[in-house]
Amino acid sequence: MALMELKNVCTYYGNIQALRDISLSVEEGEIVTLIGANGAGKTTTLMSICGITAIRSGHIFLDGEDISRKSPHSIVGMGLSQVPEGRRIFPQLTVLENLDMGAFLRNNKELVKADLEEVFELFPRLAERRNQQGGTLSGGEQQMLAISRALMARPRILLLDEPSLGLAPLIVHNIFEIIKRINEERQTTIFLVEQNANMALKIADKGYVLQNGSIRMADSADRLLANEEVRKAYLGL
Repeated sequence: MALMELKNVCTYYGNIQALRDISLSVEEGEIVTLIGANGAGKTTTLMSICGITAIRSGHIFLDGEDISRKSPHSIVGMGLSQVPEGRRIFPQLTVLENLDMGAFLRNNKELVKADLEEVFELFPRLAERRNQQGGTLSGGEQQMLAISRALMARPRILLLDEPSLGLAPLIVHNIFEIIKRINEERQTTIFLVEQNANMALKIADKGYVLQNGSIRMADSADRLLANEEVRKAYLGL
């Protein structure tokens, strides 16, 4: 059984259909990426999974349970966290306060404290800036904070929306290395939405190509990297 599965999901904005019969699956322990051009429906897919944008038809399952009509906070409580596009940290709150917000559904203070230390080990720069306001951090540091805030919920599956957006190439490389570490060391399943198809496919196990709201291709990440159509359309080769 897949940890997360979408079956024939259709999502609309008013009368405009954004997603058309989306079906995909993410097995426990995998990194799965969803790639596509701007406007393809990648963010809408994540918003539909998280319950922020209501789906019109189809089903979304988390560990076999239908979450299609559940509230966003209850979905988080079931073990799914999202790092939104544009980071969306709380700029007036300190790094520590932002991280506390990520753990707001958790009651075991000792486990939360242990996870906080893990996050600071993963992102030493955040440890140095723990009392600094989030809005004063650099773009790369804010992305680290957004990822860390989601990790503080101790998710089984982490959804990442365009983590490379607006970052310098060196920072992007570091962020993707850390995503791989989160998957391997914390045994967290990753569903990665990313316009930088080359970087995403290099760390993923499998991938889906989204085009005009529909799944155009699905294959292992290695085969998608070698696919001539993908190379021309999304890798600039």
